Amino acid sequence: MDAVTPSTTATTSRSATASQAAAANQNETALSSDFETFLKMLSVQMQNQDPLNPQDSTEFATQLAQFSTVEQQTLTNTLLTNLGTQLTTMGLSSLTNWVGMDARIAAPAHFSGTPIEVVPNTNTQADKAYLIVKDENGTEVQKFSIDPEAKTLDWVGVNDSGSKFANGVYSFETESYAKDELLDRVHADVYARVTEARTGTDGVVLVAPGGIEFGSDKVLSLRQPS
Repeated sequence: MDAVTPSTTATTSRSATASQAAAANQNETALSSDFETFLKMLSVQMQNQDPLNPQDSTEFATQLAQFSTVEQQTLTNTLLTNLGTQLTTMGLSSLTNWVGMDARIAAPAHFSGTPIEVVPNTNTQADKAYLIVKDENGTEVQKFSIDPEAKTLDWVGVNDSGSKFANGVYSFETESYAKDELLDRVHADVYARVTEARTGTDGVVLVAPGGIEFGSDKVLSLRQPS
């Protein structure tokens, strides 16, 4: 299987999370400072007012009420920021569970000289079967006989003359026969190493070697790398 390449998705998201936390701390510090300044100004104003012409107490109450409203709004914003940070962290935790796993998918695979593990999905009634290999343009480039009872097989990427196929994207199909009669022709699955996981508009998007992308809903099974 292809080697795992590091993903920058988790690193980028952690940086964003750290920035959100720093911004929240800065807002909270600023709020505390402003509140203390307000109390000091209020005390000085009361100490220096003219006893014969005192300031209207209603004005003080109004100022305090206005500041209290701003204080509550800022605290709410801080709470929402912290909640968003926690949700982001939880999302990252679930994404990291995908990376490095071998996913069985009904999709093409990238060949780079390393054998690709194929699940042929041969018809259970078959007494003969063939694996068909197509390039990224959908052109058939190889067809050879396989054991109809094989659960998996390795496509080594070598043609009939013994030469290796060029690096690129290949897809697989299986033809099943019984007494020389074609039963069906189905897509064969492949095992691909998940190198990156990210969230998209349609859910979790996974990436395999060669930039092959597929949704998490396309994964038929997962296993630890052998």
